[in-house]
Amino acid sequence: MFEARTSDASMTEVHVAQGGFHVSESPDEVIKTLLGSCVATCLFDPVARVGGMNHFLLAGGPDQMAQSERYGFYAMEVLINGLLKLGANKSRIEAKLFGGATMSGIMGHIGKKNCDFAISFLECEGLPIRAMSLGGTQARLLRFVPSTGRASQRLVDDIEPEVQPIKTVSPATDDIQFFED
Repeated sequence: MFEARTSDASMTEVHVAQGGFHVSESPDEVIKTLLGSCVATCLFDPVARVGGMNHFLLAGGPDQMAQSERYGFYAMEVLINGLLKLGANKSRIEAKLFGGATMSGIMGHIGKKNCDFAISFLECEGLPIRAMSLGGTQARLLRFVPSTGRASQRLVDDIEPEVQPIKTVSPATDDIQFFED
């Protein structure tokens, strides 16, 4: 599990990378991730006020219960168990699902398989899905506040790219050496 933390004056941001998860009860944390064909499941217990997010890459592996957060089944199990350790009660946990886009290139139908898996898993576990934004062709930036269950997303096309000015430096004539064959 990889998570990178940054903070500002009011909230600590925890980034969940592919194959990761994070659970928290802190009112000062926001969990975020970037999704393409991957799916993120946000779970929240409104009574215990604890929540968490996973970010899985593939619905299943060579063994459907592959022991890695990269795969849906294991990612869901570690997320639920993490919430239970923080005092959540499974009968109160609510879900929100995001991601599963059809991305170009070699990704094929991975996004749809991830969506189908996540919905099926939650239905089998009896966890109600309160909101979802699945499929399409755009990536999503996702933010989730684990202590309130509030989630927000932004489609990548809606984000203005950050432009960095290019610095040009004129090298001194002695600093460059050219080789010829």
